[in-house]
Amino acid sequence: SSSPTDMASTVEPTVLKREEEEEEEEEEEEDEDTGAQIAPIVKLQEVAVTTGEENEDVLLDLKSKLYRFDKEGNQWKERGVGTVKLLKHKETGKVRLVMRQNKTLKICANHLVLSTMTVQEHQGNEKSCVWHAADFSDGDVKEETFCIRFASVKSKDKIEGITESEEVKATAKLIEKLSVEEEEGKEEQLEDKEG
Repeated sequence: SSSPTDMASTVEPTVLKREEEEEEEEEEEEDEDTGAQIAPIVKLQEVAVTTGEENEDVLLDLKSKLYRFDKEGNQWKERGVGTVKLLKHKETGKVRLVMRQNKTLKICANHLVLSTMTVQEHQGNEKSCVWHAADFSDGDVKEETFCIRFASVKSKDKIEGITESEEVKATAKLIEKLSVEEEEGKEEQLEDKEG
């Protein structure tokens, strides 16, 4: 009768040899080209992609880096690097700021430019500016403090010029007027129900 140690020494080499043989067979299979045409499992259809910017004119299109102020951490956090656009709607005349990240095109800022919005230079940095806005980039309206850094001072001046333009202010006043009328309409409806 053989002892357990003898069995171990006879079993191990054969197991190792078998594994090596299997590996060699696999390599041979990979090298072999059968020339067979493999049909794709899923057929993808071409989809027309809409950005939501089709009815808008581009007033400004600049490369920049966006930060948002994190109130809890009391610090600036990078929101994304990409292209910031100021878009004016062809029918309503409303101007909004939209910024998408490079490569992924994920929206990192999306809000209306209002007359109440003031764009200020960020702590003496000529290429950066700060503003507050009701942002809608995450699908919910959130009050955000943004800081944007441009490649040049000229770019910053351009964005300030547009945000301070008379047409933006006129649009904002119209929005405010409409929202006030809407609120008054709601109040009247409530009074009718109560009466």
